[in-house]
Order: sequence, then C-alpha cells, then structure tokens
Amino acid sequence: MADTLKAAVQLFYEKVLADESLRPFFKEVDMDHLRARQDMFVAMLLGGPAAYTGKDIQAAHEQPRKMGMNESHFDTFLKYFRESLEEVGVLPERLNKILKLLEAYRDDILKP
Repeated sequence: MADTLKAAVQLFYEKVLADESLRPFFKEVDMDHLRARQDMFVAMLLGGPAAYTGKDIQAAHEQPRKMGMNESHFDTFLKYFRESLEEVGVLPERLNKILKLLEAYRDDILKP
C-alpha cells in the first residue's frame, strides 16, 4: 500500500501544481520534501507503519492561510486527492476512509 500511496501523492501534486488557483501556494516550497511529508502523513492516518515527523498541521499551513487559502481551495485539494487515489486503484472503501480522515483536518488547516 505504501507504493500506491506514494504514487497517489505524486499524482496529487501534479494536479495541484497544474491548477492556477493552487499553484501560488507552492511557489517557495521544496516539493520533494513536501511529498515525503505527505506520504508520511497519509500513512500515519492509516495506522502506520510510518510516523509523521513534520511540522504541526496548523504551523505547516500558516503561510498558505496568510496567502488566502480558503474552503474552496481545500475542496479542490480533496477533489484532486480523490482523483489521484482512484487513478492508482485504491478501493472505494479505503479511498473514502482516507478522504474522511483528511476532511477531519479542515479546521486545523484553514483556521489559525
């Protein structure tokens, strides 16, 4: 499953960076580092074995919030993550679990 999640994260960020409304949030971001952290984060959400060692979720999203990241942007992120999970063949029940877990972080990501 780890390889599948890595493939999904790779596809996800390709979609995000191709989106004119989302790309500005990543202008100054080390994407290799971000992809690695996202891999860890999603693996942690699913129960491991990886442990997330990145910044606190609110701190990690401080700059995007200052740049105006909002509910619409978050919805688009989730849409792209769903599409990416589907494209790499994640089963619907696992896909829905992942999206539900990500949705639970909406307020932590969008609100200071």
